[in-house]
Amino acid sequence: MKFKLLSLAISSAFLTLSGLANAQTTLTAAVDYTLRNNPDVAIEARQRRSVDEALLGAYSGYMPKVDLGWGIGKEKAKNSNTAYQWSDSLTRREKSVTLSQMLFDSFATANEVARNRARMQSSAYKVSGTAEQIALKVVESYLDVLRLRENVRLTQENLQNHQKTYDQISLRATSGIGRQSDVDQAEARLALAKSNLVSAEANLRDAEINYQRFTGKHPDELIQPDGPTDEIMPKNLEDALVKARENNPLLKQSKADIEAANAQYNAAKSAFGPRFDLQAGMNYTDDSGGVEGPNDSKYAMIRMNWNILRGGADYARLGETKQLSYQAMEIMKRTMMQLDQSTSLSWNTFVSAHERLPSLLQHAESSLATRDAYTKQFSIGQRTLVDLLDTENEYYTSTVEYVNGQYMELFARYRLMADMGTLLASLNVKPLVESDPARRVEHSNPWTRSDYKKEEKKQAALMQEEPAQPELEADPVIKPETAKPVEEKSSLDKEPVLKPQPDLTANPDKK
Repeated sequence: MKFKLLSLAISSAFLTLSGLANAQTTLTAAVDYTLRNNPDVAIEARQRRSVDEALLGAYSGYMPKVDLGWGIGKEKAKNSNTAYQWSDSLTRREKSVTLSQMLFDSFATANEVARNRARMQSSAYKVSGTAEQIALKVVESYLDVLRLRENVRLTQENLQNHQKTYDQISLRATSGIGRQSDVDQAEARLALAKSNLVSAEANLRDAEINYQRFTGKHPDELIQPDGPTDEIMPKNLEDALVKARENNPLLKQSKADIEAANAQYNAAKSAFGPRFDLQAGMNYTDDSGGVEGPNDSKYAMIRMNWNILRGGADYARLGETKQLSYQAMEIMKRTMMQLDQSTSLSWNTFVSAHERLPSLLQHAESSLATRDAYTKQFSIGQRTLVDLLDTENEYYTSTVEYVNGQYMELFARYRLMADMGTLLASLNVKPLVESDPARRVEHSNPWTRSDYKKEEKKQAALMQEEPAQPELEADPVIKPETAKPVEEKSSLDKEPVLKPQPDLTANPDKK
């Protein structure tokens, strides 16, 4: 007992020192960094900013407009001033200034503002939805790296146990008290254990590459997350569906698209109404109309323009926008159906993974007890070598399945959070400013390209930076980043990775 406590203390100290020596990354930090550097999120954020500028342009319909005019050229005139004879060629000069203020445009500007405001909200929700989806992919790749690192550790432990068995059998055969067939059997299982380690390490490298794809960084010392607490998890499927319909940003985006399409339809109606403008201006001309000298004028008036016929173009445009509004409604229906399906699948995965954990744990514990008993019985000749090797493999398989089950249940929790639109909140990640649909992002100066030059320098630095690659080793040895001290006790004696699970009824879909 004292030896185990001492071993545990030394192991804990080793892990602490190794954690301090290596860079550590939390899941929250990984997601936060990705959202602010991932190009998929940046694309939607830039689109949101462009729609903000379009909304600013739509408001310009309410503002006055000032036009300046100037011209110079040659003119000949034939009118009453020239006795209806062609005048001599004169050098005509013009200068003008016109002020226009829209008084009424059959609500075209109002509907255009409403359309762009709805587009702004749609873009904001799209940024939020993209951020949630990218965050979920980061969570998945993050947990995969942790899971496969644990699998590599278990596979290394399995290889060490097979190596010990092989050495013991070889020693017996060398001493003349063992059979060569037992040596061959132990050697075959040892080769399989080595093959399993190579496969586990290859899977780990794939997971690390996938992690780097989303985050842009090679995974360092990743810290085990606690996962969403039971308080924020839905109580049943109906609760999950209600929260998903209320908070999912992609569903909110589809609703905003309907508002934009309806505003576009109303804006198309304005082409059938009149437009009134207040205009004031001054015109200065010299040598015009065949008469030398100035010919100036000033005016202030109300102008009406009402198009009566445009060849049916306005009518066709109205029909087009009507169908687009119907299309937006069908897209929202499809989005809702997909959301319900995704939420139901996530809930089903969570429930099944949660219910499997106790059985997987019992299987692993029983396999451990059986292996230890068979090891003692084999040493006194009550069990065959095949029995011993079979129990060793069963113990290895059961522990790997238990670890995989834990991470499957943990990821199912995060997936439910993403379906309900609360993944970033559950991770305590601050959302991007572009995901706020209630206000415009601050206006930027469109005349300057200084921010673009900064992005160019940043991208150039990333292109020149040599990507980190995992080291490939010829022989299956324990790597520093995945190695853990092997204690005398089994890995099942450690504290479980996850927190205590909530009590779920046999039929979780009913309240």
